[in-house]
Amino acid sequence: MPSAMKKFAKSHLLVLAGMVAGAIAGYCYWKFIGCSSGSCVISSKPLNSAIYGAVMGGLLFSIFKKKEESSHDIQGND
Repeated sequence: MPSAMKKFAKSHLLVLAGMVAGAIAGYCYWKFIGCSSGSCVISSKPLNSAIYGAVMGGLLFSIFKKKEESSHDIQGND
C-alpha cells in the first residue's frame, strides 16, 4: 500500500503543493482580512477559508500539470 501512495503522491505532486499553498493562503486570508460580521460563508471560519483555498490552489496548480500520453495518442488511434 505505501508504494501505491508514493506513486500517487509523485504523479500528483504539483496539485498537492497547490493545495497546501492554497490552504495556507486561505488561513492567512481569514487571519488578516476575514469577516468582521461573521455572515460571510467562506471567510467567517478558518477551516472554511483553508478548505476553499486548498481547492482553489489545487485547481490553479493543476493547470500547469503535463498531460500524460496514452498508447492511443502515440499510435494516432482514438
